[in-house]
Amino acid sequence: MILPFDDTYYMKKALQEAAMAFEKGEVPVGAIIVIQDRIIARAHNLTEQLNDVTAHAEMQAITAAANFLGGKYLKDCTLYVTLEPCQMCAGALYWSQISKIVYAAKDVERGCGAMGTTLHPKTKIVGGVLAAEASAMLKRFFSQKRNLN
Repeated sequence: MILPFDDTYYMKKALQEAAMAFEKGEVPVGAIIVIQDRIIARAHNLTEQLNDVTAHAEMQAITAAANFLGGKYLKDCTLYVTLEPCQMCAGALYWSQISKIVYAAKDVERGCGAMGTTLHPKTKIVGGVLAAEASAMLKRFFSQKRNLN
């Protein structure tokens, strides 16, 4: 019998994506989307590389998952993301009708919770999965940025 993977397993995969963003000089946020214990999308922030403020990890992952599924709705899918989605990403997740969002670090200033953004009524949200690891990477990134300037 094959057991399903847990939230920690998938969040580690999202953290790997965040590490790739870090190496590219992007804010280290990574995201994956899973359906039926299968990763169907992997992404990380590309705002600097693409010179596009909308190129957040979640937005990239939503597009990749929709392309994989051949449709715009992500019902029965779970997004794992290393930072609580912002208002823009939460809006896109609302329209995608994603079933579940699992995030690591809370964004107390710009996260969808702090901004009062509404998610789809059927979307479940879980926060704090591997939060310490995600927060440490973000702090290290911004500390290095400050030291370079």
